[in-house]
Amino acid sequence: MHVLIVDDEPLAREELAYLVKQHPQVTSIAQADSVEQAIAQLIDQKTDLLFLDIHLTGESGFDLAEKLLKVQNPPYLVFATAYDQYALKAFQVNAKDYILKPFDAEQIQQVIYKASQANPASQPTSQPVSVNEKEDFDAIAIQGEDRIYMVAPKDIYCVWVEEKTLSINTKDQTYQMPGSLNQMEQKLPKSIFIKTHRSYLINRKKVQEIQPWFNHTLQVILTNGQKVPVSRSYLKEFKEIFGI
Repeated sequence: MHVLIVDDEPLAREELAYLVKQHPQVTSIAQADSVEQAIAQLIDQKTDLLFLDIHLTGESGFDLAEKLLKVQNPPYLVFATAYDQYALKAFQVNAKDYILKPFDAEQIQQVIYKASQANPASQPTSQPVSVNEKEDFDAIAIQGEDRIYMVAPKDIYCVWVEEKTLSINTKDQTYQMPGSLNQMEQKLPKSIFIKTHRSYLINRKKVQEIQPWFNHTLQVILTNGQKVPVSRSYLKEFKEIFGI
């Protein structure tokens, strides 16, 4: 289970992180001190449990909670705050629990247990599946201007980067967000996504045609009509994958 702690007080984050890591089902913990940092963490890694303070620098915890209302399969949300007057509002934004500072170790363990029961993916299985071998695994988060979109990898045709801006071309639309191609490559299943150029990743199942191109390179035409270059650096691996 991956846990994200969002609080603008470093000591409060460290105290909660210490209590959280005592639970055997917690495999990793990330921290953020603002909504902006939290969104970056949520995009970077699938989060199972989110501990969220209310008063943060800049946007509030409620601002983040409202953004999460637009997300499919959001993390298990728990407000962790020093203020008791916001409990009703917290549950109006789908919070699952509301705990007060100073934190109680037993209460934290109970919260984690409830989160694990609510999230079957965090339960151990006898035959674990590697996400890199799983073609239809959970959707990835893409940060839009005012919301987070959840997109299934199988619906992505191509990802490319230009001047530190990622473009993700899907069957419905093209999304844009800041980031690197390497970051996106880590999120996508290696079984179906391949790099054809230092700036391009494609879904091999969306390839319709392969054409000869300049200087003994190739050009790929995807099923949506998009044309993607195959550079000389990636040519050998590309040919091996497609048996040409």
